[in-house]
Amino acid sequence: MFATLKAAWEKLVGGRESEAEAPPVEYNGFRIRPSPYRQGGHYQTAGTIEKDGPDGVRQHKFIRADTHPSREVAVEFTIMKAKQIIDLQGERMFG
Repeated sequence: MFATLKAAWEKLVGGRESEAEAPPVEYNGFRIRPSPYRQGGHYQTAGTIEKDGPDGVRQHKFIRADTHPSREVAVEFTIMKAKQIIDLQGERMFG
């Protein structure tokens, strides 16, 4: 299990196939950057939530177990999931 999570994390932060970046989405003062990646013929839900602050940009990276048949569907789902995270956690997600 740990190896699977580690591999997913490495794909999120680097080493992925080069694909056009999805445009960021603004939501309630946060910026959502969808970054689904291809894994086993499907696309994994993944992205980054950012917020500008006095000390610079704060980031929260996330990966979910949900997979999708196309990159477009994965991007849409990632945005929806990020909005849920923002609504539920707000500033607390930055620890």
